[in-house]
Amino acid sequence: MHVGCENYQHSNTNGSSNVIDLPPGNYVRVSITDEGVGIPERYLKRIFDPYFTTKPKGNGLGLASTYSIIKNHQGLITVESEINVGSTFTIYLPAVTRTSAAEEKERSTTGPISGHGRVLNVDDEEAIRDLVEFTLTHLGYSVSTAETALAGVELYRQKFQAGERFDLVILDLTLPGGMGGKEALKHLIEIDPGVNAIVSSGYATDATMSRYQDFGFRGVIAKPYEANELGRIVHDVIESSHEKTTSDQRLCTAG
Repeated sequence: MHVGCENYQHSNTNGSSNVIDLPPGNYVRVSITDEGVGIPERYLKRIFDPYFTTKPKGNGLGLASTYSIIKNHQGLITVESEINVGSTFTIYLPAVTRTSAAEEKERSTTGPISGHGRVLNVDDEEAIRDLVEFTLTHLGYSVSTAETALAGVELYRQKFQAGERFDLVILDLTLPGGMGGKEALKHLIEIDPGVNAIVSSGYATDATMSRYQDFGFRGVIAKPYEANELGRIVHDVIESSHEKTTSDQRLCTAG
């Protein structure tokens, strides 16, 4: 395998047809080339599609997530392949000017926001569950996890009935087993109409991510997670819920 990296200045006149969607500008171009069996031409236009896979046990989300993350950062990923020769994936990411020392210092001194409360994270990726649990536990939260929507809904039900209601649920938009984040939230609302839920996904273009409130979510966070952003959103959603509860109680008392 060979990995290469170089600066690339893109214009409307010097780009090939596979980067036609890339806006003109300065980029960092990263290429990863292997000498494998190659990808059949009939698959090349579909390999970035969600759920498309040729593996018996694959879920078809790896390259789709990669494409979405890069696209969300105003970049592009392309692929070229030849049977029995190999494949080359090329990633274009916008180049940025050097950050000033003052900006770097300000960024380094702004840490994640700590908080407290019970958080349930429902995600089928073990690495994501471990990351969220590690991050939020160190920020002061008590974290429980579930791999599927069904398991998450059942765990929420058990804790709710035991008087140990979760202050927040982080629901992955795409989950295995036929029930995704949106469907899971409907079941959670039946258990607890006041449930606090954040929708999470690597597909930034999904309508649920841009109109999350229309589906009953209180917040949204895109993958890949950053500790600061995760801590801030969790803190803000929980605190907002507490403020609303206090306000409602005051209205009831006044009435």
